Amino acid sequence: MRRFATERAKKLISSYYHPHQRSLLSSSRYSSRFFTSVVPDPSAMSPPVTVDTINPKVLKCEYAVRGEIVTQAQNLQQELQAKPGSHPFDEILYCNIGNPQSLGQQPITFFREVLALCDHPSILDRSETQGLFSADSVQRAWQILDLIPGRATGAYSHSQGVKGLRDHIAAGIEARDGFPANPNDIFLTDGASPAVHMMMQLLIRSENDGILCPIPQYPLYSASIALHGGALVPYYLDEAKGWGLEISELQKQLKEAKSKGITVRALVVINPGNPTGQVLAEDNQRAIVEFCKKENLVLLADEVYQENIYVDEKKFHSFKKVSRFMGYGEDDIALVSFQSVSKGYYGECGKRGGYMEVTGFSADVREQIYKVASVNLCSNISGQILASLVMNPPKVGDESYESYIAEKDGILSSLARRAKTLEDAFNSLEGVTCNKAEGAMYLFPRIHLPQKAIEAAKALKKAPDALYASRLLEATGIVVVPGSGFGQVPGTWHFRCTILPQEDKIPAVVSRLTAFHEAFMGEFRD
Repeated sequence: MRRFATERAKKLISSYYHPHQRSLLSSSRYSSRFFTSVVPDPSAMSPPVTVDTINPKVLKCEYAVRGEIVTQAQNLQQELQAKPGSHPFDEILYCNIGNPQSLGQQPITFFREVLALCDHPSILDRSETQGLFSADSVQRAWQILDLIPGRATGAYSHSQGVKGLRDHIAAGIEARDGFPANPNDIFLTDGASPAVHMMMQLLIRSENDGILCPIPQYPLYSASIALHGGALVPYYLDEAKGWGLEISELQKQLKEAKSKGITVRALVVINPGNPTGQVLAEDNQRAIVEFCKKENLVLLADEVYQENIYVDEKKFHSFKKVSRFMGYGEDDIALVSFQSVSKGYYGECGKRGGYMEVTGFSADVREQIYKVASVNLCSNISGQILASLVMNPPKVGDESYESYIAEKDGILSSLARRAKTLEDAFNSLEGVTCNKAEGAMYLFPRIHLPQKAIEAAKALKKAPDALYASRLLEATGIVVVPGSGFGQVPGTWHFRCTILPQEDKIPAVVSRLTAFHEAFMGEFRD
C-alpha cells in the first residue's frame, strides 16, 4: 500500500513538471521510499522586488526638500555626534524645509493647553488644573470634547472629520472671507499634503491628463502628479516681475499642452508662494479666476501660508473670497482651497492637521471624494482639534487673548525681520539676486555661477546649484535646497532657504554663508 501511494504521488507531481524535470523525478535520486521535490538554486533566484520591478511611477516621483542634500546633512550630523569638532561647524542648520519648531519656534500656548486637556480629560475636574491652565482653555476643551463622540481623542471620527470641529472651521472661514462656508464642504486631513494627493487621485485618469503647475513649484505637486500617472504642465513665474503670474503664460502653456493631446484638468496656484515668497495682488487673482472659469478648469488654491504676510502693501485674499466678490457662486467655478496647521505662526508640522474646502463640485462627485476619504478612515484627532483652533482662536475678552496675540505677533514680526535680513544678505553677495520676501517662509535667490563651477558640476553629473548646495553644507553646516529640485527657467540656478532659524542665529547664518560664497566664487572664477 505504501509503495502504491509513493508511486502514485510521483506520477501526480511529475505531471506538473517540464519533461526534463520529469526525467529527474524518475532517476535514482527519487527511487527511494521517500523522495524530495526539486529545490531551485537560491543563487539563481532574483529578489521578489527590485528597482526594475517596482511601480515606475514611484521611480519617476522626486521630492527635493528631503532628497540627497538632506541625506548628506544627516550623515554629517551623525559624524558631529560621534566626533565633536570633526567639521568646521558644531551644528547642522536645516534651512531646507518649513519646519519651524525644529528650529526653536515655540508653540502657541492656548493651542497646546487645549490639546493637552482634550487628550487627558480626567484632569479637567481637578482643582489644581485651574491654576495651571487658563479658564478659556479649560472651557474650550470641554466644548471640543462634547463634540467628539465618547469624548475620545483616540477614537476614529467621521471620515471628513468631527462635525462640530468642521462647524468651527466653517465659521472661521466665513469670518475671514465675509461669505458663508458650509461645514459639509470641509474635509479634515493629516496636513495639506493628503488633500492634494486626494485631488490628484480624483482628477488624473491617465498620462493624458495634465495639471498646470507653477515653476518654481513646491515638489509635492510634481511628486503627486507623477505618482498618480498624470502630466505636469508647467507655467513659469516671472522672476523679473517679483515672481509674477502672467495670464498670457497660462494661455501659452494650455495651448501647447492641448497640441500634445493633453487634457488639462486643473490649475495649481500657491499663494503666498512656495518657494518664491510672492503674494498675489487681488486683481491678478481675479484674472486667474476668470481664466479657470473660461477654460473650465478646477482651481487648486494652496493657501497654507495665508498668515505669513510681511509687507504692508500686500494682503491675503482667499480665492473663494475673490470669486464670490466677482459674483461667482457654487455652481460657477470648481475650487479647492488647502490649509494646514504646519505653517503660519503656529508651525505645528508634527501634529499633521489641515483641511481642504471643496466647492463647485456636483453631489455625485462629492460622494466619490468622500469615498476616497473614507478609505483612510479619518485624519488624526489632535490635528483636527488644532485645525479648529487655528481657524477659531481666542477672541477679545477671553483670558488668553492678550497672551495669544503677543505670541502670534511676536513670531510674525520676527519672521519679517529675518526675511529682510536674509534678503539683504543674499543681494549683497557677488552674482546673487533675490526678490523681496513678501510672504511664506522662504527666499529663492538666483545665483549666477562661473562657467568653471558649471563645468565642475557637469563632471560630477550634478546640477550646478546642487554642487553649490552640497559645498555650502560641507563648509558651513547650512542645509538649503537646490533650485533644480523646484524647477526653474533652463540655464538659471537658484536655491531655496527658509527664514526659520531663530533670530539670534541669523547673523551667524549670514556670516557663514558670506564667507563660503566668497571662497566658492574665488575658487571657480573664470
